[in-house]
Amino acid sequence: MGGENQGPLKRLAFVSSIGISMVLATFIGLYIGIKLDDFFSTKPWLTIIFLLFGIAAGFRNIYVLIKKYGG
Repeated sequence: MGGENQGPLKRLAFVSSIGISMVLATFIGLYIGIKLDDFFSTKPWLTIIFLLFGIAAGFRNIYVLIKKYGG
């Protein structure tokens, strides 16, 4: 890989990390909510609450990544 590809590859890695952090945080929140709903028999309330927490955490991760690397 030459020096001319370093810029686009870094941008691709940055965009990929944004997508992965959003999806991963959302699914972790969803998983925790489902497991807690099964444990406490509160369907669907904890699933909804933790899904929203996961989405919020994903947006926070995006904000931190952009602030740190994006500008």
